Amino acid sequence: MGRTDSVQEYIDAIAPGHRSLFDRVSGLILEEFPQASVALSYGMPTYRVEKRRLHNGVWQHGVSIYGWGTDRDGGFSSRHPTLISGKATIRLRSTDKAAVTDDELRALIRAALKA
Repeated sequence: MGRTDSVQEYIDAIAPGHRSLFDRVSGLILEEFPQASVALSYGMPTYRVEKRRLHNGVWQHGVSIYGWGTDRDGGFSSRHPTLISGKATIRLRSTDKAAVTDDELRALIRAALKA
């Protein structure tokens, strides 16, 4: 994985209460797309596969996932409508992380980054 120093600095600065959730999402992205490049974009780690991008950022209460497109979410928004915030943004609170399975996140990741 081509992680830049700025990405590592971002990750190192994540509050301990949110780090495991960030690592979970990031790990699933890289399991599904080991060829993904990672760089900061819009101030957050962005995973790029060809022309597709998926942003994984930390916010006050957890992790936000951006850039998946409403037509490329693997059914995530219909299963978890309360986690959708704004246009194509998922806000996953660290306290609610058990409500979403790894398989659901993988389906979202595949749909978002598959060419």
